[in-house]
Amino acid sequence: MIIRHVAARGSYRALVQNRLKQFRRFFSEVTSIEATADSSVNQLQALEGQLNSQTAFSVPTASPDTQAAPLSGSVAEQYHKFKHLEKHFGHLGSDISPHYQPHALLNNPPSPADVTLELLLAAEAHQGHLTSLWNPANARYIQGIRQGVHIISLEVTAAHLRRAAKVVQEVSRRGGLVLFVGTRDGQDRAVVKASQMAKGYHLFERWIPGSITNGQQILGKCRTKVVNEKDEEVPGFEEQLYDRPVLRPDLVVCLNPLENYVLLHECALNNIPTIGVIDTNADPTWVTYPIPANDDSIRCIQVIAGVLGRAGQAGQKQRLAAAQQGHITYRAARDLRLPEEVEEAISPEVMNKLEEGMLDDGNGLDEKLDQVRNRERSGRTLKQMD
Repeated sequence: MIIRHVAARGSYRALVQNRLKQFRRFFSEVTSIEATADSSVNQLQALEGQLNSQTAFSVPTASPDTQAAPLSGSVAEQYHKFKHLEKHFGHLGSDISPHYQPHALLNNPPSPADVTLELLLAAEAHQGHLTSLWNPANARYIQGIRQGVHIISLEVTAAHLRRAAKVVQEVSRRGGLVLFVGTRDGQDRAVVKASQMAKGYHLFERWIPGSITNGQQILGKCRTKVVNEKDEEVPGFEEQLYDRPVLRPDLVVCLNPLENYVLLHECALNNIPTIGVIDTNADPTWVTYPIPANDDSIRCIQVIAGVLGRAGQAGQKQRLAAAQQGHITYRAARDLRLPEEVEEAISPEVMNKLEEGMLDDGNGLDEKLDQVRNRERSGRTLKQMD
């Protein structure tokens, strides 16, 4: 009985002490809240005093004991007060104007001289992939790691982009064919715009395997034409273009190499230089001139494609300017003869028969033309054997 009585008395005292501690803590919080409210009221009154001293209108004094008074005066007076306050305090604060316009990179792409680290940073060209997906061959392009993601060095990106722009400009200046390839969603407009500026070709759908290695079977029916140094079509070469091999690009710009590995492999087999956007999960040895950047960002792709397109446009302008002065910056096509020379190769007897109308159809002329071509081919074969 004694032990039970002592335990009951001790538990009662402990319970009372715990309740007193909780009440003390509650009252201390209440007093701290009241002190904070008093300090905020004092600060508000100080601000009201400053406003009353600077403006002609008096601001009502804020007090915790007073209630909000109804608005007095007409609407015109309130509007006049508003305009007066706006005149004095309207210039304060910051004005955030929009800087990024999505259509600007397509309508007015930057030139190679406009490539800056700020432009690449805004385009998120530095964002790589997770460290678990990286390719060890990209170690020289990586700046560091942040939250498990590789960060690409923008200085390296800018340097490689300028080098690739020089290559595109020189190929365009020498009259080469530049093919822009981008088969991901959202890359079609950037690819088309770049090819239009560089006067090249574009592909934004699936690459047909064998278009280079077996191009005669796949692209043999495509129309080709002969142009002069001013890009003007020259007629009269249609018959000579039938037996010629299909055209191949002199430079390929691939914006997503991971999906177009077959294209890059065909270019390597035929010694065609390539330019590619290499992310941290791609192999830079797939292309001739890699550009380490984020290939998942549409804005980054638009910047890179626009810069390369501007470089091609500059090269085309240089070529046309040289053509106006009579200088040819490219090598003319081989095994092509002017239509006048083909007519001179025909014997005078055939020409007389044509004039007299003895040949009703053009079969005789076609046979003579075939004989002339066969003699030329046999002569070239003998020269190569010698």
